[in-house]
Amino acid sequence: MDAFLRAGLISLIHLIHRRGWAPGTGGNFSALLSRAPFRLLITPSGIDKGTIKEDRLLEVDEHGTLLLGSARPSAETLLHIAVINTVGAQVVLHTHSIWNTLASLKPSAHDPERFELAGFEMLKGLRGVTTHQHVEAVPILDNSQDMPKLRAELERTLGAHPGAHAVLVAGHGLYTWGHDLAEAQRHLEVLEFLFEVALRRA
Repeated sequence: MDAFLRAGLISLIHLIHRRGWAPGTGGNFSALLSRAPFRLLITPSGIDKGTIKEDRLLEVDEHGTLLLGSARPSAETLLHIAVINTVGAQVVLHTHSIWNTLASLKPSAHDPERFELAGFEMLKGLRGVTTHQHVEAVPILDNSQDMPKLRAELERTLGAHPGAHAVLVAGHGLYTWGHDLAEAQRHLEVLEFLFEVALRRA
């Protein structure tokens, strides 16, 4: 099972890189190996995601402490752990596309803490959404280099928006997730499509 998950995560990371959603060394990606004990598979810091191989993936515990691997975990590992623990996700994808970065800087006119997507058929690609009339309110967090502080804010935000499929970090990028690799990939593709359409229309 671990080998299958590793291979699947690497394949998804390479697809994301080819789509231009993780330029340079940007982005980080994780998949849960087990909850008890907590073991998280995650990409290392400062590596080109287009060239990463299975043997470069790291394993960390619930505190983000390195358990297996020779590289340094990203400081944003704490945010992945927060998402997994708060919403019950199995896979977390963090990307830095042009469109999600622009969306993070263009909040709703009536609510500066979220970006709204509404009226699009593609919204039905998000788990639990059954109509184009759905309003997907993607929370926007202020960026910070203080990861414990940002983690606490992320946990608070996810608790306040239990139906969210993603969050944006202002000027930084997108976090989305799923119950497995396929759902996380679908959410990412749907959201990237919707951000671009909404912003091109604006």
